[in-house]
Amino acid sequence: MTLIEKAKKGDILPLFKKISREEKILPEELLSLIAEGKVVVPYNRFHSPSQPAAIGQKMRTKVNVNLGTSRDYPDLRSEIAKLKLSLKYKTDAVMDLSTGGNIKTIRRRLLSLSTVPLGTVPVYEAAIQAISRRGSIVKMTEDDLFEVIEAQAREGVDFMTVHCGLTLKAVERLKKQGRIADIVSRGGAFHLAWMLHNEKENPLYSHFDRLLEIARKYDITLSLGDGLRPGAIEDATDRPQIEELLTLGELVKQARQAGVQAMVEGPGHIPLDQVAMNIKLEKRICQEAPFYVLGPVVTDIAPGYDHIVSAIGGAIAAAAGADFLCYVTPAEHLGLPSLNDVKEGLIASRIAAHTADIVKGFPGAKEIDAELSRARKKLDWEKQQELSIDPEKFSEIRQRRKSRTTACSMCGEFCAMKIVSEFFNSGEADDRCS
Repeated sequence: MTLIEKAKKGDILPLFKKISREEKILPEELLSLIAEGKVVVPYNRFHSPSQPAAIGQKMRTKVNVNLGTSRDYPDLRSEIAKLKLSLKYKTDAVMDLSTGGNIKTIRRRLLSLSTVPLGTVPVYEAAIQAISRRGSIVKMTEDDLFEVIEAQAREGVDFMTVHCGLTLKAVERLKKQGRIADIVSRGGAFHLAWMLHNEKENPLYSHFDRLLEIARKYDITLSLGDGLRPGAIEDATDRPQIEELLTLGELVKQARQAGVQAMVEGPGHIPLDQVAMNIKLEKRICQEAPFYVLGPVVTDIAPGYDHIVSAIGGAIAAAAGADFLCYVTPAEHLGLPSLNDVKEGLIASRIAAHTADIVKGFPGAKEIDAELSRARKKLDWEKQQELSIDPEKFSEIRQRRKSRTTACSMCGEFCAMKIVSEFFNSGEADDRCS
């Protein structure tokens, strides 16, 4: 029995109790949201992450970190270090997107170390196997793909990105559209090449029932991928993107009927004025399914600073109702991220998520800001450091240019808060007002 089915029966599992405490919501209300498909809990029983994540309506906005090797950098040790850093800085989930080295060993090792839900994109492994066995991605068989999906499910993968909405009809729309960036999704490109070469429908769409059987068997959360997400803001909210979204809305309904958890992935490169509209569109078309967004990236001109660009887009998206932010690092569009890139991307995305939670009214979000502000007024540096999102950076900057006074070195003895506090406390204010 899957989590959706258990929620429908009203079974308040220890897992649900733990989540309800963390999310500050009644267990009965949580169960209702899971049963309706408005909240998903990626939780494969063969992994059972000790820090589960509830993603969706009325939940705290969650953040994901992408990990994984490439052929140029197949070092497992580096990815383990990135995972440990991500856990230290409180990511809610990770995805292993490895395409280099022994990817089975890499995934199994990351699964063994990850205390949060771990996701994958199974078509990556299936494509790599096809190249190794038959010399080309397009020679991958349908069985190859489904065998990889089931094998990863048995290993304990909690959620999987599956590009089910990239259909032949959507490809025809793409051809007619005339995009600047065509397809920027790696998984989407693999599927497109296979479909056009074999002149067949995407097997994840034509055999969606087979995918649901596997997902139900292992209680995998399906992350319905956006193979046609825009990769340039000029391509945003175009016909191919909307065509795919319409299909994903239909598949969400089928997944729920089968007792399978499903969320929807979204753009991508979107100009600022279209971000909120895209969120509302997904929520409407996909029956309030949790929305997992990459960024969004709101300008194309900032390579090296795309973590800032995506934090801007992510804050607006989450405030408008997006539920799950995939981080973007300074290395986006440039190369495999370093350890420091991972940290900067994660912190930027967590800031975006928190700012949105203030707007959403998530319990405790606004209060922690007020607590830090009170500590700032008192010039209580220890408390400020304790409450800050990155205490280490707080300390590093503070020590680098520490003031000779109790204030910071920007203002020193002319600190506004120090002056006003002394003025109010001296009684001079009352004398001047009398």
